[in-house]
Amino acid sequence: MSDVLEKDHKQDDDGKGKDKTVTVVVNGRPKEVPKHDDLTFAELIALAFENPPQGEFICITITFRKGQGAKPEGTLAEGGSVKPKEGMVFNVTATDKS
Repeated sequence: MSDVLEKDHKQDDDGKGKDKTVTVVVNGRPKEVPKHDDLTFAELIALAFENPPQGEFICITITFRKGQGAKPEGTLAEGGSVKPKEGMVFNVTATDKS
């Protein structure tokens, strides 16, 4: 997925210039992600942290807003995924449960 994140908008095979990526904001930073692929809990952690915090007592919380349709905001649970939308905002927070 990181290859897609590094590239600019791509064109459809028909050459009409439709974007295949959208820009979302993760922890205040814009990120390019595939438009038609769900973003998983793990992918959002990778987008948020260069070196994700690890450890027995680390708890990751992901909230989002400006999302799709009937659920424009919420919390993403571990193992979950969400369809990205242009301008969608994600906050990914790591906490030590000690």
